[in-house]
Amino acid sequence: MDEDLEAMTRGQLIVEATRLRAGIRAHRDSTGHDLCWHHPALWSLLPERTDPLPTVPTWPKFLQGCLRYRESLDTQLPDAPRTDEPYQPRS
Repeated sequence: MDEDLEAMTRGQLIVEATRLRAGIRAHRDSTGHDLCWHHPALWSLLPERTDPLPTVPTWPKFLQGCLRYRESLDTQLPDAPRTDEPYQPRS
């Protein structure tokens, strides 16, 4: 699956690593309501060009997952800042 790396020069590998790091940092630096979104830009960093259609849970199961995720943040990041900012869609 990653055979393309074998043919890359050192310089090309550095460019690729830099590109991937930028994508990972953008995802890592997501905060607030952005944590809840589907991130196709991250998946597009891979060389294989697929656009998988996600299986979407029903609303009750989806909201259960959101609650579990948010609860896990309380456990994993108990001292992280909190906000009451409402969701503002990006245009």
